[in-house]
Amino acid sequence: MLESKGFRLSRTKTEYMRCDFGATHEEGDVSLEGQVVPKRDTFRYLGSMLQRDGDIDEDVSHRIKAGWMKWRQASGVLCDKKVPQKLKGKFYRTAIRPAMLYGAEC
Repeated sequence: MLESKGFRLSRTKTEYMRCDFGATHEEGDVSLEGQVVPKRDTFRYLGSMLQRDGDIDEDVSHRIKAGWMKWRQASGVLCDKKVPQKLKGKFYRTAIRPAMLYGAEC
């Protein structure tokens, strides 16, 4: 039905996550043309890690990892005594802080 409207869906890459925020728990499999779609407990959406139970543990650890990755990439510049302090601050604000706040891996 969707493909007739021009929407193409990859049956090998498609996954889903059902959130358990409410008290009701519906069980059952989701399938596309007889093929069962895999269910996930965590899902990355717009740079954030969403969890099925609503916790933020995965998102926090993902952002911390992203910040440390940026720090390791930038430590040569940030720890260099020849680079002016003002430039280090600007570099930190534009590269490392967004990685920690938003999970960006630019």
